[in-house]
Amino acid sequence: MRNSKGFTLIELMIVVAIIAIIASIAIPNLLSARLSANESAAIATLRNMVSAQSELQSQGAIDQDVDGIGEHGWFAEMAGAINMRDSTGPNGGPVLAPPVLSGSLAVVNANSEVNKSGYFYQLWLPDAAGAGLAEAGGGGSPTGEAPDLCETTYCAYAWPQGFSNTGNRSFCVNQTGDVLQTNNVVNQYSGTGAGPASDASFAAAGAITGALSIGGNPAAAQDGGLWVVVN
Repeated sequence: MRNSKGFTLIELMIVVAIIAIIASIAIPNLLSARLSANESAAIATLRNMVSAQSELQSQGAIDQDVDGIGEHGWFAEMAGAINMRDSTGPNGGPVLAPPVLSGSLAVVNANSEVNKSGYFYQLWLPDAAGAGLAEAGGGGSPTGEAPDLCETTYCAYAWPQGFSNTGNRSFCVNQTGDVLQTNNVVNQYSGTGAGPASDASFAAAGAITGALSIGGNPAAAQDGGLWVVVN
């Protein structure tokens, strides 16, 4: 008699069921881990940018009004990808060497954003009225920065490329150095061209020279969301 070996249909169905159960548990955990990793990377990137801005300003590499006090820079300027602005105008100065920011933040799209690790980043410097100016498409000065205010002020935001897909939370930082987060429930910032306005996390409308709204204090944030310090 020939001895047949193999799996029965019932055995195969049991194996498939077990694989399906494992997948149903593992895949959500993998997605959650990816979201958490992207959010952690966004926080780290903003903290690195704070250090880069501080170093750039303290060394006085950008000094448009030639008063001996350094000014904060744009992504492409800090990454050494484009000439810095100077008294002659936008991008009239030298290229920063060595750069103070990673080259991965040097590529600025047409919406004034940097795309990195599941998040978009946008940097704002103040104009003469204290309102936020976005970086020029392609990087560098859009013109109109207020040199005196740029010596003390900037802000930046990070938000997911796809809400609930590449990240959930959005983040903000300014010259104070504290990274703020919002759970994105109110606005669901997501995708290119759909990030926070320059004053979104601020207590007063229109300007980025005032206080950030932290936990609703000293006033509610302009975007209606709740921004709190990242622990």
